[in-house]
Amino acid sequence: MKRIQRRVAVAGILTLGLLVAGCGGGDAAETAGDEGYRVGLLLPESKTTRYDTFDRPFIEARLGEACADCEVLYRNADSDARQQAAQAEELLDQDVRVLILDAVDATAAGAVVQGAEARGVPVVAYDRLAAGPVDYYVSFDNEKVGQAQARSLLEALGPSPAGGAIVMINGAPADPNAAGFKRGAHAVLDGAVTIGREFDTPDWSAEAARTGMAAAITALGAEKIIGVYAANDGTAGGAIEALKAAGVTDLPPVTGQDAEIAAVQRILTGEQHSTIYKAIKPQATVAADMAVAAATGTPYAGHATTFTDNGTAKVTSVLLPPVAVTRANVKDTVVADGFYTAPQLCTGSFAAACHDAGIR
Repeated sequence: MKRIQRRVAVAGILTLGLLVAGCGGGDAAETAGDEGYRVGLLLPESKTTRYDTFDRPFIEARLGEACADCEVLYRNADSDARQQAAQAEELLDQDVRVLILDAVDATAAGAVVQGAEARGVPVVAYDRLAAGPVDYYVSFDNEKVGQAQARSLLEALGPSPAGGAIVMINGAPADPNAAGFKRGAHAVLDGAVTIGREFDTPDWSAEAARTGMAAAITALGAEKIIGVYAANDGTAGGAIEALKAAGVTDLPPVTGQDAEIAAVQRILTGEQHSTIYKAIKPQATVAADMAVAAATGTPYAGHATTFTDNGTAKVTSVLLPPVAVTRANVKDTVVADGFYTAPQLCTGSFAAACHDAGIR
């Protein structure tokens, strides 16, 4: 019997025959049983706007469809791994039956996962693969994200980029996703362009990215920087601020990730070349369905699964495909999917750029 099935078998004995029926996935959520339970949701930070704007409400909505009587207990760690560990302990003390965990620090989160296992509580690793005996994992193929970012940069530079160098602004060292983005980007960029400066960005801080970019400008010279690989939209924004502060008016192409509204608006006006759109609703839906499956002891049966090795176990995983967004396909991606509406994007000074891109 699998570990998650043993957990629920014990829970069933203790609750004197709790009736459960799983929601394994698919287009329509099925009821998870007449009696509800608590689901712990631990998200890592609030510097990136996506988590409270999209991830949390999408996860809560799907859980509400799958288990109307279930209660979601939500905590945000604000980039503090110790705080996240304390929050996990708090939720475990409140008898959550399953944890959805987006780790601040994947290695440190191994203690959280082990603590949950000791209490018979399964863990769904969301967006970032935590260490320890994780039950399920859902994210995007991180190396493909980095490859897509790098390809979009090379496309902007043209077939024979020469006469300068790019700056690589990678993500947070404690985020295992960032390592995947970096590997994927290097697989495309190495040998194709000169990488003049490269640095990681603690906590995905836009201010740290700005400081690092300013140092790169000083070292290389603004006129020698032909492009910027920025691992997400926050770091892209910091890089663009540094370039502007250095007096650069003809900005080089800058990549990003997460399709934050400010980044999409920068793309429309030409300040940022691209972002990566990771459709959060499907990811959140899979996480919720995995959580219900783990909590009720039923196999997840939604998207096709693979296995991801986190050093402790080969974790059943769903890895979703990323999409590169440039000015040419904003309308056909984030707008067509309802991620943003035209009124949200096309405010004030962005109205003309939206009109030129066919967004009305």
